[in-house]
Amino acid sequence: MAHSLSAKKRIRQSIKRRARNRARKDLVKTEVKSFLSALSGGDVNKAREALNGVVSRLDKVAAKHTIHKNAASRKRSRLQRRLNAMVATGGKPVATHHGKAAGGKTTGKATPGKGSKAAKA
Repeated sequence: MAHSLSAKKRIRQSIKRRARNRARKDLVKTEVKSFLSALSGGDVNKAREALNGVVSRLDKVAAKHTIHKNAASRKRSRLQRRLNAMVATGGKPVATHHGKAAGGKTTGKATPGKGSKAAKA
Protein backbone atom coordinates (compact mmCIF):
# COMPACT_ATOMS: atom_id res chain seq x y z
CA MET A 1 0.00 0.00 0.00
CA ALA A 2 1.25 3.46 -0.86
CA HIS A 3 2.19 5.74 2.02
CA SER A 4 3.03 9.09 0.46
CA LEU A 5 0.33 11.44 -0.71
CA SER A 6 1.70 11.55 -4.24
CA ALA A 7 1.72 7.75 -4.50
CA LYS A 8 -1.88 7.62 -3.28
CA LYS A 9 -2.84 10.22 -5.85
CA ARG A 10 -1.11 8.23 -8.61
CA ILE A 11 -3.16 5.18 -7.60
CA ARG A 12 -6.38 7.20 -7.83
CA GLN A 13 -5.36 8.55 -11.22
CA SER A 14 -4.41 5.16 -12.61
CA ILE A 15 -7.76 3.67 -11.52
CA LYS A 16 -9.63 6.43 -13.36
CA ARG A 17 -7.39 6.14 -16.41
CA ARG A 18 -7.80 2.37 -16.57
CA ALA A 19 -11.59 2.65 -16.44
CA ARG A 20 -11.55 5.30 -19.17
CA ASN A 21 -9.25 3.27 -21.42
CA ARG A 22 -11.26 0.08 -20.96
CA ALA A 23 -14.46 1.92 -21.91
CA ARG A 24 -12.82 3.29 -25.06
CA LYS A 25 -11.52 -0.15 -26.06
CA ASP A 26 -14.97 -1.66 -25.46
CA LEU A 27 -16.49 0.90 -27.81
CA VAL A 28 -13.96 -0.03 -30.49
CA LYS A 29 -14.76 -3.72 -30.06
CA THR A 30 -18.49 -3.00 -30.36
CA GLU A 31 -17.94 -1.01 -33.57
CA VAL A 32 -15.79 -3.81 -35.02
CA LYS A 33 -18.46 -6.41 -34.19
CA SER A 34 -21.13 -4.35 -35.96
CA PHE A 35 -18.85 -4.08 -39.00
CA LEU A 36 -18.17 -7.82 -39.03
CA SER A 37 -21.88 -8.63 -38.74
CA ALA A 38 -22.62 -6.28 -41.65
CA LEU A 39 -19.80 -7.92 -43.58
CA SER A 40 -21.07 -11.44 -42.92
CA GLY A 41 -24.58 -10.32 -43.87
CA GLY A 42 -23.34 -9.46 -47.34
CA ASP A 43 -24.58 -5.85 -47.35
CA VAL A 44 -21.75 -3.80 -48.87
CA ASN A 45 -23.28 -0.37 -48.16
CA LYS A 46 -24.01 -1.20 -44.55
CA ALA A 47 -20.50 -2.63 -44.17
CA ARG A 48 -18.98 0.58 -45.62
CA GLU A 49 -20.94 2.72 -43.15
CA ALA A 50 -19.91 0.47 -40.29
CA LEU A 51 -16.27 0.63 -41.41
CA ASN A 52 -16.43 4.43 -41.40
CA GLY A 53 -17.63 4.26 -37.80
CA VAL A 54 -14.83 1.87 -36.85
CA VAL A 55 -12.17 4.03 -38.51
CA SER A 56 -13.46 7.14 -36.79
CA ARG A 57 -13.52 5.43 -33.41
CA LEU A 58 -10.03 3.95 -33.90
CA ASP A 59 -8.61 7.36 -34.81
CA LYS A 60 -10.18 8.97 -31.74
CA VAL A 61 -8.91 6.25 -29.43
CA ALA A 62 -5.43 6.47 -30.94
CA ALA A 63 -5.45 10.26 -30.57
CA LYS A 64 -6.11 9.82 -26.84
CA HIS A 65 -3.17 7.37 -26.63
CA THR A 66 -5.36 4.52 -25.43
CA ILE A 67 -3.95 2.39 -28.23
CA HIS A 68 -0.87 3.09 -30.32
CA LYS A 69 -1.44 4.90 -33.60
CA ASN A 70 0.27 2.09 -35.52
CA ALA A 71 -2.02 -0.50 -33.89
CA ALA A 72 -5.03 1.58 -34.95
CA SER A 73 -3.63 1.84 -38.46
CA ARG A 74 -3.03 -1.91 -38.62
CA LYS A 75 -6.58 -2.71 -37.49
CA ARG A 76 -7.99 -0.20 -39.98
CA SER A 77 -5.96 -1.75 -42.79
CA ARG A 78 -7.04 -5.29 -41.98
CA LEU A 79 -10.72 -4.36 -41.82
CA GLN A 80 -10.48 -2.37 -45.06
CA ARG A 81 -8.82 -5.36 -46.72
CA ARG A 82 -11.73 -7.57 -45.68
CA LEU A 83 -14.24 -5.11 -47.11
CA ASN A 84 -12.26 -4.84 -50.35
CA ALA A 85 -12.17 -8.63 -50.67
CA MET A 86 -15.95 -8.75 -50.22
CA VAL A 87 -16.47 -6.06 -52.86
CA ALA A 88 -14.13 -7.93 -55.24
CA THR A 89 -16.24 -11.08 -54.93
CA GLY A 90 -19.40 -9.17 -55.77
CA GLY A 91 -20.81 -8.75 -52.28
CA LYS A 92 -20.36 -12.33 -51.15
CA PRO A 93 -18.95 -12.86 -47.67
CA VAL A 94 -15.30 -13.83 -47.86
CA ALA A 95 -13.88 -16.80 -45.98
CA THR A 96 -11.15 -15.68 -43.65
CA HIS A 97 -8.26 -17.44 -42.03
CA HIS A 98 -7.28 -16.10 -38.60
CA GLY A 99 -8.88 -12.73 -39.28
CA LYS A 100 -7.19 -12.28 -42.65
CA ALA A 101 -9.18 -11.96 -45.83
CA ALA A 102 -8.63 -14.53 -48.53
CA GLY A 103 -6.44 -13.17 -51.28
CA GLY A 104 -4.56 -10.90 -48.89
CA LYS A 105 -0.92 -11.01 -48.07
CA THR A 106 0.47 -14.48 -47.72
CA THR A 107 3.46 -15.60 -45.74
CA GLY A 108 5.47 -18.69 -46.28
CA LYS A 109 8.66 -20.25 -45.10
CA ALA A 110 11.66 -18.03 -45.47
CA THR A 111 14.34 -19.26 -47.83
CA PRO A 112 17.44 -20.43 -46.03
CA GLY A 113 20.13 -17.80 -45.80
CA LYS A 114 23.90 -18.05 -45.49
CA GLY A 115 24.04 -18.76 -41.77
CA SER A 116 21.04 -21.04 -41.47
CA LYS A 117 21.25 -24.70 -40.54
CA ALA A 118 19.24 -25.68 -43.62
CA ALA A 119 21.82 -24.10 -45.92
CA LYS A 120 24.66 -26.00 -44.22
CA ALA A 121 22.94 -29.39 -44.32
